Amino acid sequence: MALATRTDRRPSMTRTLWDSSIGKKTIMAVSGLVMLLYLVVHMIGNLKIFFGSGEFNHYAHWLRIMGEPFLHYEWALWIVRVVLVAAVVLHAVSAYQLSRRDIRARPAKYVHRKPRAGYATRTMRWGGIILALFIVWHILDLTTGTVHPGGFQSGHPYQNVIDTFSTWYGNVIYIVAMLALGLHVQHGFWSAAQTLGAGRATRERVLKTIANVLALVLTVGFISVPVAVMTGVVS
Repeated sequence: MALATRTDRRPSMTRTLWDSSIGKKTIMAVSGLVMLLYLVVHMIGNLKIFFGSGEFNHYAHWLRIMGEPFLHYEWALWIVRVVLVAAVVLHAVSAYQLSRRDIRARPAKYVHRKPRAGYATRTMRWGGIILALFIVWHILDLTTGTVHPGGFQSGHPYQNVIDTFSTWYGNVIYIVAMLALGLHVQHGFWSAAQTLGAGRATRERVLKTIANVLALVLTVGFISVPVAVMTGVVS
């Protein structure tokens, strides 16, 4: 009698990691740290607007020639964009799937109320949605110019920023999104540290302080730009 051949294969390590809750949390943590690094660099770049149009426009031009002559024009910028998009997608998909898995695991409502979590914890999901919508608007406004007010000028980012923050809705959208970002970073950094094994009891106070400082610095740093335009400090 012929021996039956096995057709089933063991799932790959990548698939096993992706399918497990621990794997998804790890992916969320790593992708979140990648985005956090980008946010810090992006905020520092945004603050160059306080040094005038020449400095800010020169910085925007440098982003496009970064890596030359080894890399061609805008190659480095596109590498950053691809990595960032991958991080955002992995982060969002992992968060959604973990949320659905959590709901399926406890379909019935708790008889007793759970202790109230911190405000940042309870708004992480809504904050993520707000930030996702903001990213779309931000790209359409200052990258493609599709929804930009007053006529988008390619190669003149300083004036484009002034135009956006000269409108009430541009300021409202940006400030609300940055407040949501601050809460997201505050809780997300702590969660990432816990997931990656850095959140030990002896480091708890230090990690919470770092999370609070990062959230505050990023929020104030980003919001300072529209406030400066509104008050005439940058014009």
